[in-house]
Amino acid sequence: MGEALPMTIQRIAIFPLPGAVLFPGLHLPLHIFEPRYSAMVQEVLARDRQIGMIQPRVIAGEENREPPALYDIGCVGRIIDVEALEDDRFNLILEGVARFRVLRELDVTTPFRQVEADIEVETDESAALSSIERASLEREAKRFAARQGYVVDWDSVGKLDDLTLVNGIAQVAPFDAAAKQALLETAALDARAELVVQLMQFFGRFDGDDGRATLQ
Repeated sequence: MGEALPMTIQRIAIFPLPGAVLFPGLHLPLHIFEPRYSAMVQEVLARDRQIGMIQPRVIAGEENREPPALYDIGCVGRIIDVEALEDDRFNLILEGVARFRVLRELDVTTPFRQVEADIEVETDESAALSSIERASLEREAKRFAARQGYVVDWDSVGKLDDLTLVNGIAQVAPFDAAAKQALLETAALDARAELVVQLMQFFGRFDGDDGRATLQ
């Protein structure tokens, strides 16, 4: 498996949005309407256009904790498209830049939360699969797509680089938020690809209730 990637420490504004998991190299559309996050967008547009997407974490016995606890790992997204709407609302498209690990939450006066984080630095060596791993991933993706009834342009998929393919499946496949968080937390690309294959096999099964398997 790949070695740990180099990191750089940085202050980032965070958007703890349940169910929204962003992966490096992928896009995430957002509609911003809460005043605190409208303020966040205005500030980051003037600063670095970066927002840290991260999952809030529910801890047993602290379900009503405010602000909610956070997972340790999120993904920094860069605003690549913005549409300003009435009432200080925004439509955004974030492009995933890199994973980050929260070091500490900062004491700030802004209405939105900010953290000091280690930002992962991708290297060419960290983003490659072996030919066997790539073939296994594509084979299982085709089986999964067929079971789900998806129509996929496999010629285009075959031209994707390994990182985009793995992260693309991780973000768009109908896995639950817990599964996607587990994928995001898996640092090495080969290990993430292996977990993607396992999840496609798991979620591709059908149960007797609603026809879907879920990860508990």
